[in-house]
Amino acid sequence: MQPISVLITTHNEADNIRGVLESVQWADEVMVVDSFSTDETVALASTYTDKVLQRAYKGPADQKNWAIPQLSHEWVLILDADERVRPELKAEIQYWLQQEDIPFDAFWINRQNHFMGQQVRYSGWQGDAVVRFFRRDKGRYDAKQVHEEIVTDGIRVSRLKTKMDHYTFKDINHFLDKMRRYAEWSARDHQARTPHVGWFHLWIKPAFRFFKHFVLQRGFLDGKVGFVVSVIMAWGVFLRYVKMMEKERGRIS
Repeated sequence: MQPISVLITTHNEADNIRGVLESVQWADEVMVVDSFSTDETVALASTYTDKVLQRAYKGPADQKNWAIPQLSHEWVLILDADERVRPELKAEIQYWLQQEDIPFDAFWINRQNHFMGQQVRYSGWQGDAVVRFFRRDKGRYDAKQVHEEIVTDGIRVSRLKTKMDHYTFKDINHFLDKMRRYAEWSARDHQARTPHVGWFHLWIKPAFRFFKHFVLQRGFLDGKVGFVVSVIMAWGVFLRYVKMMEKERGRIS
């Protein structure tokens, strides 16, 4: 079987780090790259792996692109601290690692999202998938600050059948803090192609985002949780453009 390296990036993930590390104890190498956590993340991670590095955080893509070349093995699995590898996913990954010649360079993995103690089956999250299992020398992240992804142009990509679990919610304050960070990063990504923020951005786009998640993507089937998800997603769009407007006014003044 071909060996595999697992990379996990962290910052103040003491609540999550045990779960993700326990789900990958079968891997040949596990590396944690921490951006100077102030909680017990590093101490806890060190009880599971001797490869815990610290580096100042510039952005998710930058952090992962720095770490990937330092991994020992050709095949890499990247996880966030709030993700878990199911036994079925482990078995599917190991099936591919047993092949002498894997005909792909990367694999999409679907995520089963959990929010407020409930599996979210709709609400726009039903198609959530990420490229996380790939050849080390073939995979690099694009330069986006939000929803960064492995660049798949020119490489052979397939999709695994089994999902990973994604526990994106600790409590509402934690999730809103995450959305505020995403809004800030997303504002940077959108700034160049949106030179002026108008009512269309502040009203129509957030309203459509709610309609998209709750109606078109059937968030109503997730009940109250689907409604909460849809509202927060719309709020994130609104906050993105507020931050862009703030930056725009700063430039003008």
